[in-house]
Amino acid sequence: MFHVEKYQGNKAEQSVLVIKQLRALVEGEEDIIANLSNASALLNQFLEDINWVGFYLLKEDQLVLGPFQGLPACVRIPLGRGVCGTAADKKETLRIADVHQFPGHIACDAASNSEIVVPLVSDGKVIGVLDIDSPSKNRFNEQDQTFLEEFVNVLMEHV
Repeated sequence: MFHVEKYQGNKAEQSVLVIKQLRALVEGEEDIIANLSNASALLNQFLEDINWVGFYLLKEDQLVLGPFQGLPACVRIPLGRGVCGTAADKKETLRIADVHQFPGHIACDAASNSEIVVPLVSDGKVIGVLDIDSPSKNRFNEQDQTFLEEFVNVLMEHV
């Protein structure tokens, strides 16, 4: 059985440990749902001050809810709508300090105040997004973005 180590040390050291644990979780497994499920659980254990972490997968020009940790969420998000749909459409990470100021924000959970969305890119095409919400405004910084983009890159090696 895989053991998630407790996190100690500074944020950079913790990030290295989480990436190492992600590699161990996905090594030898090619099923995208299994890997995304474990990835969302790992991030839920590691990240503080979040209320939702999970994935949406692109199907027929819309994002469809995938594996996640948190309260029930919006099932379908059109490309170009909300933070997730915009990040997928632009193929770039969006870090939103206050989601209530984001034009067209889709409020799946009224408790969410900030959000980061990292596109999942395979062979140059977006296949989905990693979405993380926080009840705190301005929760996500550049260090979080760098870590999460690396996390997604490692994950994409196994899908």
